[in-house]
Amino acid sequence: MKGIVFNLLEEAVSSEYGDAVWDQFLDEAGLEGAYTSLGSYNDAEISAIVEIAAKTLQIAPEDVLRWFGQRAMPLLAKRYPAFFANHTTASSFLLTLNSIIHPEVRKLYPGATPPVFDFDQSPDGKLAIGYNSDRRLCALAEGFMQGAATYYQERIEIQQPQCMHHGEKKCVFHVRFRRDTPV
Repeated sequence: MKGIVFNLLEEAVSSEYGDAVWDQFLDEAGLEGAYTSLGSYNDAEISAIVEIAAKTLQIAPEDVLRWFGQRAMPLLAKRYPAFFANHTTASSFLLTLNSIIHPEVRKLYPGATPPVFDFDQSPDGKLAIGYNSDRRLCALAEGFMQGAATYYQERIEIQQPQCMHHGEKKCVFHVRFRRDTPV
């Protein structure tokens, strides 16, 4: 996993809970925590931090990942405003993940292996989003979707009828965005 993910997690934890909590997570996970954005780190390190955070905060690891995804979106918008500037809705933004955002991520962070998404828009406004990644961080992807909705001042409804953690080949999210009642 690229160091930028660790940097975003550190920033989210530190801003909400303080630097001491981030240091506590690292200490309890047995990690040094000197992550450079371009560096590559073992996926087990993010898993260890998430497990410690879940234990400390007394919430499920999936909820830690969702929380992180939500908190990371405004941080990403601040760091990479060009990715967000041409969009007025979360749906429009998310539809560019494979074609614009992830190719740019690969340029900025050589060796990055972002997930692959597929999309199916229905006439009733629902967006089906398929998620496929060896990391199986579908809860993080859901948090990013929620964070995108908040960023674009939308309300979001998400259902997940398929999950890799339940033996499926990919995760599928059914997403509905509503601008009529901003967050």
